[in-house]
Amino acid sequence: MSDPRTWDLSRTALLSIDLQNDFIHPEGAYGRAGQSAASIAALPDRVAPLVAALRAKGGRYLSAQFTLVPDRDGTPLIAPHLKELRPFLAKGDFAPGSFGHKVVDTLHPADFVIEKVAYSAFYQTRLEYIMRAVGIDNLIVCGIVTNGGVASTLRDAHLRNVETVMLSDGCAAFKQDVHDATLLSLGTITHQMTCADAQTWLEGAL
Repeated sequence: MSDPRTWDLSRTALLSIDLQNDFIHPEGAYGRAGQSAASIAALPDRVAPLVAALRAKGGRYLSAQFTLVPDRDGTPLIAPHLKELRPFLAKGDFAPGSFGHKVVDTLHPADFVIEKVAYSAFYQTRLEYIMRAVGIDNLIVCGIVTNGGVASTLRDAHLRNVETVMLSDGCAAFKQDVHDATLLSLGTITHQMTCADAQTWLEGAL
């Protein structure tokens, strides 16, 4: 893996995973169901300065947003395992164009929005097309949950020879021990740095 400090930041994007209202806002689907965590709620404010710093160097901000595609009667198409895991999900939740589907205000607007229907931001999405079209070679990845969408996206990037930095405190899970174990397991496929260290890197880069 190449040293991120050698990256061309104009060919780098910060990619956030699932930092959207239905996961984080109190009035979103998870908030209404009492499924929240302080570590997750803190992420947008921690990540926003990095978005600004990277954009100042010519980089991009991409927001990958979990999507439940509505059927013709509005009922969301939910995978069986997710329906069992999150039985509270209902019509309108994570629907394209809805309040809940939108990236949180702190990070709005993204340069590009990636609708995703599974964990990875690469799986059956337009992410690779956008990266090629605007010349993105490297990704700085953050979001939720560490062991789900973040880990799956980082592993898929590794398979595609896309260089990545994982923001170790720019990600969160519902349990701290799960977050910590995931950081350890991903150590061989991605660089890891704190948001503070990344801020110093991005602001100091030529």
